Amino acid sequence: MTGFEFVRSFLCVSIIDSTEKTTVQVFPPEYMGVVAKPPPPYIPADISVIGFLQRVIIVFDQNIQPPKMEFPMSNPVIERIHQHGSVRHYKPDPVSTDLIKTIVAAGQCASTSSNLQMYSVVVTTQEAQRFQLMGLCGDQAHIGQAPVFLTWCADLSRLERVCEMQGYIAESGYTENLLLAAVDVSLVMQNATLAAESLGLGICCIGGIRNQSQAVIDLLGLPRLVFPMCGMTLGWPERAPRIRPRLPLEAVLHWEQYQPDDRPQLLAYDQAMLETGIYSGRQVSDGEQKFSQAYGWLEHSSRRVSKAYRTELRQRLMDAGFEMK
Repeated sequence: MTGFEFVRSFLCVSIIDSTEKTTVQVFPPEYMGVVAKPPPPYIPADISVIGFLQRVIIVFDQNIQPPKMEFPMSNPVIERIHQHGSVRHYKPDPVSTDLIKTIVAAGQCASTSSNLQMYSVVVTTQEAQRFQLMGLCGDQAHIGQAPVFLTWCADLSRLERVCEMQGYIAESGYTENLLLAAVDVSLVMQNATLAAESLGLGICCIGGIRNQSQAVIDLLGLPRLVFPMCGMTLGWPERAPRIRPRLPLEAVLHWEQYQPDDRPQLLAYDQAMLETGIYSGRQVSDGEQKFSQAYGWLEHSSRRVSKAYRTELRQRLMDAGFEMK
């Protein structure tokens, strides 16, 4: 048995590639499939056998403890969910029409308020139109690279047509209807995401579809009461996506009553995100071009939500027929 095979016999190693560097994630194999997103030690690494072994020795010399089991139960569906990561690098291979239909049909099986199904999706596969959408969504390169782009829409127009068929007048102008449609879109998208990933495909949700929503409406020929809520790239991943840690369960799970005392969980999460290096080169400007060494989730999120974005959206929604009464 070679040294590399020996190490592989008791370690599970995941290679995570990013634009800046390649890292190695090391933890015992018994945690695979149970802890889908452990808090791993990330260390710069060569992918050579010697470099790999050297880094393994360093990791264990530091007495890094294996991750604790976070979930009392697991099955293939739960494992698949916890392997989600946004894909921003795609192979040029096409995605067949049958696959797209399969994914959207799976999305349709999501829960929907009163079975009203207030959503529609526009599929874009033609390269010229995908590049137009890329320009409208902030020139995110993976939109042009992915062979498929899905525009998920809140759709009240279909129900207006249903009312016309039955001799009724739809009350589409109330805020409740927009909220129902927004929830429906979110649910169908998540189902479609899980279906796509179970088939080996990757996705990335694109909020930039709302940057120039009127231009998107015009490009896709969306009628009144149909609004682009979120875009989604779809294709075959060129590389495995980087999985971001999520907030500690204790920060989002409340028993009986909401508990706002989550400072310890937020600080722990901030440190975990800081250690991933995920914000390297991606700091949100604070208006003073200030660079922060301790730029983790707390600083990033604070800068992000202390600014107003897409301030024209209420007017665009009203222009599309969503009066929000």
